[in-house]
Amino acid sequence: MFRTVLKAVAVAIFVSMGTVSFAQQNTAGSDPKMSAGTPAPAAQPNGTAVAPAAPAGNGVAVDAAKPMKFTSVTLHELSPWSMFLAADIIVKAVMIGLAFASLVTWTIFIAKMIELSVVRRRLRAALGMIADSRSLAEAQFALGSRGTVLSSLLAAAMREGRMSAGISSDAGVKERAASSFSEIVRAEARRIRLGMGLLATIGATSPFVGLFGTVWGIMNSFIGISKSQTTNLAVVAPGIAEALLATAIGLVAAIPAVIIYNHFARVTKGYLELVGRSSGAAGRLLSRDLDRTHVSSPRPANSRAAE
Repeated sequence: MFRTVLKAVAVAIFVSMGTVSFAQQNTAGSDPKMSAGTPAPAAQPNGTAVAPAAPAGNGVAVDAAKPMKFTSVTLHELSPWSMFLAADIIVKAVMIGLAFASLVTWTIFIAKMIELSVVRRRLRAALGMIADSRSLAEAQFALGSRGTVLSSLLAAAMREGRMSAGISSDAGVKERAASSFSEIVRAEARRIRLGMGLLATIGATSPFVGLFGTVWGIMNSFIGISKSQTTNLAVVAPGIAEALLATAIGLVAAIPAVIIYNHFARVTKGYLELVGRSSGAAGRLLSRDLDRTHVSSPRPANSRAAE
């Protein structure tokens, strides 16, 4: 008995819910404003009725038989290559210049790494070869045909000793030889630092060049916004992204240039210390040769006194 009552109550609730939902659908479908303003379908000669024009939101009638047209915003592919192609000619020139500067940076890095490693190894080996040499002639014979800065220093010492033959002042010979050594060391320093000034220039100016491209691109983007009279993010984002790409390329060119410059400054300093050691070694050999010359030469005054 109790189960029968529960079933009857459930059926009644279900029926009442269906009735209410059906009434709401009928109410929503028959809008009095729409039905009042909608004319009756006109009859055609062949007996067919034409659907009336449905009023639009602004009061303009829209033909119901025509399909609705939807406008969609064209989506831009925001890849670096597509942004480069879509950029302004000035921004493109900035990007190409920065890419070329980055290529120059890595070219200098590879070339200087090879050059510095080779000259440091050769100069260390040359210093080891003349460590036991007693004279300039022995040192030149030990080096042979090795083309290092030490060979140039020994040759300058030999030339000064030959040109100063017959001069009794050893201080003058050493001073002139030291002057020649200084010129050779300065020339070697200029040669080994070749390209580092370009690295410093790229590292200092690339961020500002990229910033110029960004400012130019954003200015063009704002001009486009004013012409299109829209602030839709999908419309203005590609232009701003193209402008910011110039700054990114500027940083890509500048950061490695600064790091490579600092690295080569340390390595070059170590190499120039080896060059200074080579200059000192050549000066000591020249001093020994001068002392041997005076020891082996006879003393005329003493010989006369002995007679």
